Amino acid sequence: MLNVLLITLDQFRGDCLSVAGHPLVRTPNLDALAAAGVRLSRHYSQAAPCGPGRAAVYTGMYQMNSRVVANGTPLDARFDNVALAARRAGYEPALFGYTDQSVDPRETSGPDDPRMQAYTGVLPGFDPVLALDDDQLQWRDWLVELGYTDPGSNERALRSEPDRPVEHGISAFVTDTALQWLDDRADDSPWFIHLSYLRPHPPYAAAGEYATMYDPADVELPIAPMEDPHRLHRRAMRTPGVGAPREETDIRNLRAQYYGMISEVDAQLGRVWSELQRRGLWDDTLIVVTADHGEQLGDHGLVQKLGFFEQSYFILGIVRDPRHASAHGTVVTEFTENIDLFPTICEAIGLDVPAQCDGLPLTPFLRGESPPWWRNAAHWEWDWRFLTIGAESHDWPWDRRLEECNLAVLRDAEVQYVQFGDGTWLCFDLVADPTGRTLIDDPAIVLGRAQAMLKWRANHLDRTLTDMLVEHGGIGRLPPGVPATFTR
Repeated sequence: MLNVLLITLDQFRGDCLSVAGHPLVRTPNLDALAAAGVRLSRHYSQAAPCGPGRAAVYTGMYQMNSRVVANGTPLDARFDNVALAARRAGYEPALFGYTDQSVDPRETSGPDDPRMQAYTGVLPGFDPVLALDDDQLQWRDWLVELGYTDPGSNERALRSEPDRPVEHGISAFVTDTALQWLDDRADDSPWFIHLSYLRPHPPYAAAGEYATMYDPADVELPIAPMEDPHRLHRRAMRTPGVGAPREETDIRNLRAQYYGMISEVDAQLGRVWSELQRRGLWDDTLIVVTADHGEQLGDHGLVQKLGFFEQSYFILGIVRDPRHASAHGTVVTEFTENIDLFPTICEAIGLDVPAQCDGLPLTPFLRGESPPWWRNAAHWEWDWRFLTIGAESHDWPWDRRLEECNLAVLRDAEVQYVQFGDGTWLCFDLVADPTGRTLIDDPAIVLGRAQAMLKWRANHLDRTLTDMLVEHGGIGRLPPGVPATFTR
């Protein structure tokens, strides 16, 4: 059995790797992993913010099927996930960090159940060795033990990262705990580790020397908003915490700190690579590195992650399968998605890919192959009903306005097509303007992408029981858990 190391970074844009050609940011350890593995150069998240984005990673499902639409939306307990699958394969999967998956309320004792008090739940199946909830309490307690004054809140502790050495930062704390766990293991059996780093994530404050690693004067300025933005875009730019700073000095500082956080977490990954190599585990470990979603960084007048914008969904993606050395150092230019990671891990550890999975195993790419039947576009969704709930009453079942508060995007090599839940649409010409600010209204182009999106939805309807017929004891492809004595 392989060891498995699943690493998620938070809000890591795909264009912020030095190996991907970024003119400023330095990521030597991620670059080294890309050289020793396979880099996914057109890799996309399927949803934002963190909870929905991570649900896609953990379940292999699009948002239209998982229905995790916000931080706090319950993850239906009937769904399989990467941790449960790892247990079926004989692992005891260990979590260091967080998963942001809210409990199915039908699995609790009621409103007073402790798991119903915050959205930052642990994905079922994981052993939470270090479970960092939204308050990061274990790290803050550790800082107090080191002699620092209790910051009083997670936000304050993170904002003061530049005032402490990097060894006392939250990324170092997660890394230290995971490496200590490896030291303390009593046997040499294969392991499954999920390292889930908060960084790079607001507040924009890198730890220690990484806070001054990049001169704000050197960073590039963001993409300007369209002259006549969509109404959802205009609303977002007016929203506190989402609208980008107006002053150039502020946006330059924000970007410099974001790049510092990237280099900071890259250094922590370098510690992990070195430890695996020192222990002789480098060639026995499947390594998967991705992010839950991207970051606007001021592009289109916005920060954080939201809407239909490329910058919120184009993310980091690197996979190293030590069994396929001939493919190491290759770059995949086809569109890949976070929903592909769960199926990929299943195949690597000898499991059938669950019928629920919308994603495809990346196994052909890891062998150096380029399958001709692969998808020709990336897809993502965003739901903003959480901005509306509580603002006014919604008379169910007659009032379906919440169901209109969503969008889906199809992004191919030439066009980004956005379909809104109210029936309106946008279509951007990425050949004429890769920044996504130039609209197309050519009926043939728009109709072609709208049809492609309809096909995408039709091909990914829930299939849990659709391939089974209840006759002769059950025939067809059966869902996980059905006795193997049944005909498949």
